[in-house]
Amino acid sequence: MKVTIKQEDYDRILEHALKERPDEACGLIAGSDGEDGVRRIEKVYLLTNIDHTNEHFSIDSKEQLAAVKDMRAAGLKPLGNWHSHPESPSRPSEEDKRLANDPRASYLILSLAEEGKPVLNSFHVEGAADARISTKEELEVI
Repeated sequence: MKVTIKQEDYDRILEHALKERPDEACGLIAGSDGEDGVRRIEKVYLLTNIDHTNEHFSIDSKEQLAAVKDMRAAGLKPLGNWHSHPESPSRPSEEDKRLANDPRASYLILSLAEEGKPVLNSFHVEGAADARISTKEELEVI
């Protein structure tokens, strides 16, 4: 699947992730799935990692509910989530795969491991809980 994200939304994610370092930053993504097979991220939500750690994240449930209500009001579809890896590559960790419970979702991971060279990738995760497989999705910043 091809996923697109607007430059200004990418910039907002990056700015939030840099601000939250050394903790992981997180949020949700919303938009639409086009008939052309392209998943378009039309809005990003910058949410609080209530775990305040650099190893994993948990989204604040009140903020998550407010974001989902906002998506519905705007006619957008929940597409998945995003989070940062302050010190590791842009790929799902074993914990990320274990917690990826929606096979329809896109999971964006922003690596800040190399100073000044952020890397954002999108992944699709599926399979049984003990044997999940992640597949890199084509991601285009527009």
